[in-house]
Amino acid sequence: MLAVMIPNEQSSPHDDLPRYDESQLPPLTTDRDIERRVSDQIGRAHSRQLWLLFLDQFDIQLPVLIPIEGLPPEPTDDQCARVVDRVRELMGEIGATAVVTVLERYGPATLTVQDAGWARSLRQGFADRGVMLRAQLLSHRTGVRWIGDEDTPTEVRPAAG
Repeated sequence: MLAVMIPNEQSSPHDDLPRYDESQLPPLTTDRDIERRVSDQIGRAHSRQLWLLFLDQFDIQLPVLIPIEGLPPEPTDDQCARVVDRVRELMGEIGATAVVTVLERYGPATLTVQDAGWARSLRQGFADRGVMLRAQLLSHRTGVRWIGDEDTPTEVRPAAG
């Protein structure tokens, strides 16, 4: 399911979503800026979903914040391709030049094999389609953490033993 951030109104069926005016903040020029914004807008995990934040050419967050619910534990190529294709299309419609993904799941801050699989699949899908992925983060039960390339190696390393 896709939902879109809604401009401030008196009431909305989406009152639990962050409001547009919350994103009217300074540009997100550093990794720390992005991590703070995600902490402020998404915060600690409550359910399993993928969040998408969009940036313009000046690194200003656009007024669209999309949660994708019903995320399976492990991505399939088809699921990932559908998400990436829709994100690419939406970015063209709203004038975004980069996307930030946030995997939300209740659990520890340590990445699971499934988390790494989603991060790796999305990173590769965006790269294959020429979409600028600015950052990947994990929303977990105690906060938010950055997901770096070193957290999601492209090849599986054999266990030491």
